[in-house]
Amino acid sequence: MGKDHPDADLHPEATGPAAALVKAHAAENPLKLYSGWFCPFVQRVWIALEEKKIPYQYIEVNPYHKPASLLALNPRGLVPTLQYNNKPLYESAVLVQFLDDAYPTHTPHLLPADAYERARTRIWIDFTTSRLIPSFHRFLQHQGGGEALREKRAEFLGYLKEFAREMEGGAGPYFLGSEFSLVDVVVAPWAVRLWVFDYFKGGLGIPGPGEGGEDEGVWERWRVWVGAVEARESVRRTLSEREFYLPIYQRYAEDRAQSELAKATRAGRGVP
Repeated sequence: MGKDHPDADLHPEATGPAAALVKAHAAENPLKLYSGWFCPFVQRVWIALEEKKIPYQYIEVNPYHKPASLLALNPRGLVPTLQYNNKPLYESAVLVQFLDDAYPTHTPHLLPADAYERARTRIWIDFTTSRLIPSFHRFLQHQGGGEALREKRAEFLGYLKEFAREMEGGAGPYFLGSEFSLVDVVVAPWAVRLWVFDYFKGGLGIPGPGEGGEDEGVWERWRVWVGAVEARESVRRTLSEREFYLPIYQRYAEDRAQSELAKATRAGRGVP
């Protein structure tokens, strides 16, 4: 895709905290992350790399000006793509699990040791991909207001509640309790982008403290989780300044975006 692609005109590089991280990982390294600073799927992998302190080289890619080096690794030209020992790997949910498997001496371990909890982690990773993210985009890309928009909002809030109900109780604060895990990693990039609904679609509509009615306990658990995830260093350091995300999400809100995810949402399909 050339420079005439409608989405190609985006800010070319990370800003804010993420810019410092990019600079720190510019040097040649056998593990290469082909990345787009703005992409939540990329942020999943970036968070995992930072959590585990795995050495890597960050390579910024405008996915609408795909370099030959990326296409040689991933014929779809999508980010994130990892180059590992000169071999390609992609699909963010696969990559975050791979990093935990491939670098066992790098802690923390993001997949639990217990077999049941590992399986449960994978269930909720799949829930994020198959339910949460498509609903986020159906809500964001919906055109018009009225009852149809309220239905999209209610559907998305319903999935957030379903996710929050499954969190460990007690002190928390993370999905599995006190330990940050891959469930937190895969959901975090969307949780820290929920502010886009403050700009578009008339707001997200999550009840404030004390306003959740019969679901107050669920929403309080959600608020604890979101606060912990937003404060996590690996999440904060992989974010750019908000103003540079806005034009990107405005394209989604106006249903003009031409990313693979936007097109899949428009066609009524799930995450491509």
